[in-house]
Amino acid sequence: MTELRNVEADLTRFRARVLAVTMVVLSCFALLAMRLVYLQVVRHADLSEQAESNRTAIVPVVPNRGLILDRNGIVLATNYSAYTLEITPAKVDSSVEQTIDELSKVLDITPRDRRRFKKLREETKGIESLPIRTRLTDEEVAKFAAQRFRFPGVEIKARLFRNYPWGELASHVIGYIGRINQAEKKVIEEWSDEDQGNYRGTEYIGKLGVEQSFEKELHGLTGVEQVETSAGGRAVRKLASHPATPGNTVQLSIDIKLQNLIEEMYGERRGALVALDPKTGQVLAFVSKPTFDPNLFVEGIDSDSWQELNESINKPLLNRALRGTYPPGSTYKPFMAMAALQTGKRSPSTIINDAGSWAFGGHVFRSHGDHGLGAVDMYRSIVKSSNVYYYSLANELGVDAIHDFMAPLGFGQYTGIDIQGEVRGVLPSQAWKRKTYKKPEQQKWYAGETISLGIGQGYNTFTMLQLASATATLVNGGIKHTPQLVIATQDAVSHAKVAVVPKPPENLGFKPEHVEVVRRALVGVTQEGTSARVFSGAGYVSGGKTGTAQAVTIGQKEKYNAAKMEEHQRDHALYMAFAPADDPKIALAVVVENVGFGAEHAAPIARRVFDYWLLGQYPSEEDLAAVKLGRAGVPIGKPRAAPEVAWPPKGRALPAVQAP
Repeated sequence: MTELRNVEADLTRFRARVLAVTMVVLSCFALLAMRLVYLQVVRHADLSEQAESNRTAIVPVVPNRGLILDRNGIVLATNYSAYTLEITPAKVDSSVEQTIDELSKVLDITPRDRRRFKKLREETKGIESLPIRTRLTDEEVAKFAAQRFRFPGVEIKARLFRNYPWGELASHVIGYIGRINQAEKKVIEEWSDEDQGNYRGTEYIGKLGVEQSFEKELHGLTGVEQVETSAGGRAVRKLASHPATPGNTVQLSIDIKLQNLIEEMYGERRGALVALDPKTGQVLAFVSKPTFDPNLFVEGIDSDSWQELNESINKPLLNRALRGTYPPGSTYKPFMAMAALQTGKRSPSTIINDAGSWAFGGHVFRSHGDHGLGAVDMYRSIVKSSNVYYYSLANELGVDAIHDFMAPLGFGQYTGIDIQGEVRGVLPSQAWKRKTYKKPEQQKWYAGETISLGIGQGYNTFTMLQLASATATLVNGGIKHTPQLVIATQDAVSHAKVAVVPKPPENLGFKPEHVEVVRRALVGVTQEGTSARVFSGAGYVSGGKTGTAQAVTIGQKEKYNAAKMEEHQRDHALYMAFAPADDPKIALAVVVENVGFGAEHAAPIARRVFDYWLLGQYPSEEDLAAVKLGRAGVPIGKPRAAPEVAWPPKGRALPAVQAP
C-alpha cells in the first residue's frame, strides 16, 4: 500500500534547514568581515610595523674609537679594519671543536688561536659571535667564501681593531681595550637608557689607563642602518642609515720621547718614575717597569700569555707609578724639615749632634754605616742625609703632628689624577692604627714607632705619584696642583680642540723663607751632597734628595748585606728632584727596586731626564748602556740630540694613520 507523504511538513523542515544553514553562513561571513575590519583598521599600524620588521632589520653601526695622542701630537692609539673569521657556538650543527678542526683544513688556525677562542668562549654566552681568526688576507677570505656552505654558524665579518703602534711603551698610561665581560655588562645595564643604547653592538671597552678612564669620550656615538632582509635573514639592500659619530681624540700631557728614554734607561730593572710640571700639574712622564704589550688584549689574550703576565714575579701588569707603594726613605727628610719649620719645632740653625746612632726606649736607631756626622744643622742634615737629626725630630713632632702636616701635601691621600686605580698608601697616625688593627694591643701607638717615620721608614708607604706631587708642591712654594694626564680633547666631526680645564690649585700656606731654606739644602745635595757626582758638569742647577728604602725589615742588631739577600729583598733606590733650581720646570720622583743606593741607581736616571727636558740632549749609546746596568755617574760619551729621523725606535714601526 503506497504511503502518502506530507509535502507541506517536508517543505517546512527544508525551509528551516535552509534558514539555519543561511544563518550559519551569514554568521561566518560576519565573523570574517569583523576580523577583516579588526586586522585592516584596528591593528593596521601594529601589523604594518611587524610586517616591516620582518622585511627589514635595524643594525647598530659601531663608531670608530677616538685616537690617543701625546703632547706633541704623536699617535699612541689608533684603529685598523680587518676581516675576522667568527663562530657562533649556538648555531653550529656539530661540536664546536669539530667545526674548528674542519676549518683548519681550509684556513690556518694556530694553537694560540684555539686557546684564545676557548678563553673567550668561557667568558661569554653561546649566542655571541666569537673570533677564531683575525686579520684574514683577501686570499683567505676567498677560500672560506667558497666553502661557506659547509659551516653553518661560521661567518666572516669586517671589524675595527685597536692598535697600539708603540707596543709596550707607556702601556700602563694608555691602557688597552678588551671584550666586554659579564661584570661589565651588568654595569652597563645600570647606565641610563641613552648610554645603554649607545653601546648596542659594542663588543669592546676600555680596561685600563686612559682607555678606561675616558671610555665615553673615546667611544663615540653609535649609528644605525635599516636594511632589507631576505627570508633567510640576509641583508639585501640598505634602506636608510644614520652614520656613527667617531669618538673624540684625547691628547695627553706626556712626552712619548721622554717616556721612551726613561723606559729604556730602566732596562730589565723594575720601578717607577713620575715627572710633573710644578706650575701646572701636567704629567710629563708616567713610567712603570716592567711593561706589557697592550696589543695582546685587543683580540682576546690566550691563556698562556695571560698566565705568563699574571704569574710573573716581576708583576708587569702592576702600574707601579699609580699603585705601587714604597717607603720613601731619605727623600722624606726635606718634608720633615719643612714640617719642623712650619710648626716652629726647629729653626734652620738648630744644631743636633749626630754620633752615628740614636737611642730611645732601649732601642738603638742607627745611621748609614754607623758613622757620625757631628754637629748638624738643617742644611747639613739634608745635604749629608743625617738619620739622627730626623730620628730626634720625629720624636719631637709626634706621629699625629707629622700626619697632619704631610696629608695636605698628598702623602697617603688620593692625588686626584684623572685615571682610575690610584691607591692611597699609608700615612700613619694613632687613628689610622686603631682603625687598621683589631687586637687592642695592636691598636695602641707606641712612641718608639714614631722614630723611624722621620727617615721615611716604619709604616710609611707612598706611591711615586704622591712623592712627585709633594715635591712639585714644595718647590712651587706650597702651591699644590692636581696631577693631570689629559690636557685636551678634539671633536671628531668639527675638529674643534677643547682644553681640559685643570682643577684650581690649593695654597698650603708655606712661608717663602721656609721654602727657600729647604730648596737651598736640596740644591746643596746636587752640589756637595749625595748626588753631587751624578750632577757634576750639568748645564743647569738642580735640587734633589737621594733615598734608600728597605724592602724587608731587618733586626736592630743585623747589618744590611745585599750579597746575602735574595734579589727581591734588597733595598730600593729612590730620588726626588727638580730643575732648574731657581725656576723649576720639572719635578720628579723615581724608584728602582731592589738595587741599593739611590745615588747610584735612581739619581743617574733623573740627570738624563733633566738633560733631555731642559737641554734637548739624548744620552749616547754608551751612556745609555751604563745607566741600564746601574754603572752610571756623570754622563759618558757625546750626548746626541733627541731622535727625530730615527724615531720611532728600532722594531717599532708606526703604521700609516690619518691624524685628526
